[in-house]
Amino acid sequence: MRFEPILVGLCSMQMARYIVWFVIITGCIAQEDMDRKVFLFPKETATSYITLKPEQSEPLKKFTVCLQSYTQLTREHSLFSMANSGTESDNTFLIYLKPPNYCMVYINQEEIRFRIDSEVLELKHTCASWDSDTGVVQLWINGKAYPRRVSNKGFTILAPYSIILGQEQDSYGGGFDAKQSFVGEISDVHMWDYVLTFEDINNVLSNVKNGNVVSWKSLWYESKGEVFVQPKLQCTSWGYSTRQYYPCS
Repeated sequence: MRFEPILVGLCSMQMARYIVWFVIITGCIAQEDMDRKVFLFPKETATSYITLKPEQSEPLKKFTVCLQSYTQLTREHSLFSMANSGTESDNTFLIYLKPPNYCMVYINQEEIRFRIDSEVLELKHTCASWDSDTGVVQLWINGKAYPRRVSNKGFTILAPYSIILGQEQDSYGGGFDAKQSFVGEISDVHMWDYVLTFEDINNVLSNVKNGNVVSWKSLWYESKGEVFVQPKLQCTSWGYSTRQYYPCS
């Protein structure tokens, strides 16, 4: 009987070791309200990225993705990369910038190239939508709609799919190239399983509309490599001709 406390203590220590190893092996998976926070990607790398865990994993026939980015990059880089586990899975959906004047949206490997306004060292709010029923692809940057295009009418994005920030996937969940990586800040990432209206886009810009597939205010994500969660230092009022910055509180 006198040995029971010792045995209990040993068991507790062993369990603690298992818990520590479980945390190390599984990595950093979290659900967090990211309002007024950013993901900071500090340097060019092929090993640092964020994997988003969607609220649902159903096949997609239409969707909208919105996010805010802030970077000094003058080379091309990925903003939002989605791949599924099927054949030729990379570029299932991709938002890819070639500064200063081009934004590419990829649907099922097909590139749709938009010529955009040049904005150097400015916060950029980007939304892209696609509707399988019509094939219409639409791009909004800082509240401005660019001419609509058509791609992959009738196509369906099958589940499961991998959603990554900070890298461009050349295979499902991998195949990264440091020269395509994002360096800077990304925030306010939302995704919906429908196409947003003009009024919806304005509500997103006003931070009053949250995604139902991915929501920045209830974000499930896994962090790999060197990515930091930091407070957002400046907010902005999105206007059609002028923009004002103010401290985030």
